[in-house]
Parts: sequence; structure tokens; C-alpha cells
Amino acid sequence: MRLVLIDRDGVLNEESADRIKHPGELIMIAGAAAAVARLNRAGVKVAVCTNQAVVGRGIIGQDMLDRIHDHLRDQLARAGAHLDALFFCTDPPWAATPRRKPGPGMLAEALRRFGAAAPETPMIGDSLADLQAAATLGCPRHLVRTGFGVRTQGAGVPETVLPVTVHDDLAAAVAHLLGPPA
Repeated sequence: MRLVLIDRDGVLNEESADRIKHPGELIMIAGAAAAVARLNRAGVKVAVCTNQAVVGRGIIGQDMLDRIHDHLRDQLARAGAHLDALFFCTDPPWAATPRRKPGPGMLAEALRRFGAAAPETPMIGDSLADLQAAATLGCPRHLVRTGFGVRTQGAGVPETVLPVTVHDDLAAAVAHLLGPPA
């Protein structure tokens, strides 16, 4: 495993019903930064693939999204963690390109950038769109029960995206992938 793909909202940081529109609204999920640090120490590249229609809808500008992502990087750095890449798609749902999940575009870009093979590259997300994008490319699918994960699991995962491994949170998913912490 050379690369792990993860969603942002609901996996790294808490989901917001009102969308994250300012850096101060991005609140890390307990243990998420430490989980990324654990992947970093194991030599696994970490790439975030996140839909951010908040820009495409005109709610915030690209400059504010950049500030939010800078804040995310700062929060990770405090735990000794870093992202190797951050892919985002600002398309609104009504004008979605193949980059917007459930389209596989962002995930495919990450695989190309790191020369990784889809069957060896897990995707960790909290939504059906995350799982569908991963299934399209053949990436192993991991659903976390944070964010929208409980709702996603409760709605039933379609056969087209199975198998899916379910974890309580990102830390549990990383422990599954790397083994229990020493």
C-alpha cells in the first residue's frame, strides 16, 4: 500500500450542516490527525479527495477555501501529520464534471500522481459518493461511521459498491490497514 485516499468532511473534520465557510468552523475529529500521522510514519502517502461545492454554489470564494485548507494543514501539523496532496472539486451538483464524486476523476488524478494501483489504494469516506467513486476505479472501500457514515450505512450500501469495510472512525480504519498501534 503506497497511497490512501480520504474524504475531508466527516472523516478528518466534523461535518457541518451549514457547510464549512471559514477556517474557524473546521473542527478536527478526535484522533483523525494522529491517524494521518501514523500513515505518514509508515511511509504511506495520504491524499484528500473532497467535493467542495461551497465554492461552486457561490457561498465562499476560492481564497477562503484555500484558507480553510491551510487551517486543516496547520491542525494536522500540530499532531506531526501532513497531507501529500489535496484534491478538491468545486462543481455544484447541477453542473458536475467527472471530477465530482461519485465521479472518479479526483481519485484517478491521485492514483496517477503517485503511480499507485487502484486495487492497492484504499478510499476512506463517510458517504455513498465516496464509495461509488472508489468502486468505479476498483479501490478498496472503507466507510467510517463519523460524519454521514452512520446514515450511509443505515440506508444500505448498494451491491454495486460492495464489499465495504466499516470502521468507527479514521483511527480505526488506519489500525485495520496498518495493524494495531505498537
